[in-house]
Amino acid sequence: MSATAPEFELAGVGSPIMDLVAQVPDSFLANISGDKGGMVLVDDAEMGRILSLLETPTEATTGGSAANATFNAARLGLKTAFIGKLGNDRVARNYIERFRSAGVDVSRFKHGTVANARCLALVTPDAQRTMRTNLGAAMTLSPAEISPADFRGVRHAHIEGYLVFNHALCEAVLGAARAAGCTISLDLSSFEVVNASRNWMFAQFGRGIDVVFANEDEIRALFPAHRGGHDALARELSGHGVTAAVKMGREGAWIARGRELHRIAPVIAPTVVDTNGAGDAWAAGFLYGYLRGLPLERCGAIASALGSETVRHLGPLIPESAWAEAWKRALS
Repeated sequence: MSATAPEFELAGVGSPIMDLVAQVPDSFLANISGDKGGMVLVDDAEMGRILSLLETPTEATTGGSAANATFNAARLGLKTAFIGKLGNDRVARNYIERFRSAGVDVSRFKHGTVANARCLALVTPDAQRTMRTNLGAAMTLSPAEISPADFRGVRHAHIEGYLVFNHALCEAVLGAARAAGCTISLDLSSFEVVNASRNWMFAQFGRGIDVVFANEDEIRALFPAHRGGHDALARELSGHGVTAAVKMGREGAWIARGRELHRIAPVIAPTVVDTNGAGDAWAAGFLYGYLRGLPLERCGAIASALGSETVRHLGPLIPESAWAEAWKRALS
C-alpha cells in the first residue's frame, strides 16, 4: 500500500457513547448543576438520579462527537475506521453492530471490562441540548493502549475535544497519529473543554494540527479577550497554523486558512427539533470535501446542508429514511 493510497481516509478518535435523548422543559434543568447547553461528566449514581426524574422514556442512538462524525463520514462514502473503547454489555454490542452496518471498520475498537459509556442529552423546547455523560468503559482507555499501529493506513485522524480532559491520553493519540503520518483535525467539542485546557490547546496547535472546529461559545472561550466578530476570530485561530472552521448555527459559518476567509451561508431548517449532533454532521460534511480536495467554500456548503438536516430530527444522527434526500440536497 502506497502512502498516497491509504486504506482509510479517516479515523475518528473518541468515546463510543450510547446517547439517551429526552425532550424536557427548561424548568427541568433546575434539577441539575452546570450551565445550559454544556456537557458535564457524571457518575452512575447521578446518571440514575437524573433518569429517574424524567417523565417520558429516552430514545437510544449511537453517539459521541467523533463517533457521530465518523458515522456520517462513512455514510458520505469515505473509508473510515474508529478508535475508542467499548464496554462489555449489550449496549456495547448494539453499538458496534450499528457501526459495522454503516460501513465503519470496527477492528480498531478497544474492549473494556465495565459497562459502555452513556450520554443523556436533555433537549429543551429551543432545541438546545444539555448533556450529562457517564463515560463507563470509554474512561478506562489509557495512553498505553494507543500506538501508531492504530493509525496505520489512515490518511486523517479526527479527534474530539472531550479527550482533552485527559491530557496524557490526548497527547498519546496525537503523538501516535503524527507518527503514522496522519493529518489531524480537532473538534473543540465544548466551552468547558476549552476553559479547562486553553493553553494546552495552543501548544498542540503549534506542534501540528491541521483543522480546528469550534462553535460560537468555544471560539469565544478560546479567545476570551477578543472583542471582534466571528470572522476576526476565525482569522485569529487560523493564525496559529490551522484551518479554522467557526460554526455559528443558524448564522452559518466562517472558514479561514492563511489569507483565505470564506463566509459560509446558513442552510435554514424549516423546523428545529434538536441541535444534538448538528456540529458533528457539519464536521463530517466539511471533512468529506476537505479530504476529497474540494475548495473550502464548497466544503462549508456541504457541511451546512448536513448540519441543517440533522437539527430537523431528534437525536444526533439523520434517520436512515431521510438520509438519501439529505445527501442529495447537500451535493446540489
